[in-house]
Amino acid sequence: MAQAGEKNVAPALEARDLTLSWDGEHLVVQGVDVTVAPGEVCCLVGRSGCGKTTILHALAGLTTPMAGRVLLHGEDVTGRPGRVSYMLQKDLLLPSRRIIDNVCLPLVLAGTKKAEARAKAAPFFERFGLAGSELKWPSELSGGMRQRAAFLRTYLMGADVTLLDEPFSALDALTRTEVRQWFVGVAKELGLSALVITHDVDEAVSMASRIYVLAGVPAVGEPSHVIGEVAVTRPAGERSFELTDEYLAAKRQVMALLG
Repeated sequence: MAQAGEKNVAPALEARDLTLSWDGEHLVVQGVDVTVAPGEVCCLVGRSGCGKTTILHALAGLTTPMAGRVLLHGEDVTGRPGRVSYMLQKDLLLPSRRIIDNVCLPLVLAGTKKAEARAKAAPFFERFGLAGSELKWPSELSGGMRQRAAFLRTYLMGADVTLLDEPFSALDALTRTEVRQWFVGVAKELGLSALVITHDVDEAVSMASRIYVLAGVPAVGEPSHVIGEVAVTRPAGERSFELTDEYLAAKRQVMALLG
């Protein structure tokens, strides 16, 4: 209960008792509760095939659950697409468009004229580490730069809540570490709320303040469900978080839940 003078702030994104099916009969996800606070980065971890992407589709409004609700800043948006930003695993940059035209595509599709869309997107290139790449083609960028461009395009969709589906898995190990650290910094700077799905425990612990762990194998009749929630504590001023006792403690908790 809030104390006198405190404000009740609604979660940025919330799933309540989410139950999903492939065909209306066979359950994929059952009774899932997930909450992302304003300005928070959370991760959803589970083995391959456990229904992580299916949950993201429901949170994005792309599918309607059999039961349960999706709330965005307290508003029921169940089955209503276009309310959150959604970044897929592949960058999906169009090879025939220059980078600036790729990233401002959401603005153009929303009715903004090309010149105006470019003008709105251009100031973000430096902040997103893309300065100097505006007129390059996607084939001229490294994998890490392409992911930055894809995230800028996602950001320009205009939502303050972002869903990311294993966005760094296609990158090599060193680039993946660099880009995910960059992402967390930019999300914090911009005040974004994000839910990232991954099967990489180290990635989840390095990024998130909270980790939801999924279990179940829908393909064999065991619906996916949340079996635990792990809070990640970061020591103030610690630069090498991956070497701390707090990091290892969180990783052990997640690994134990995954079995």
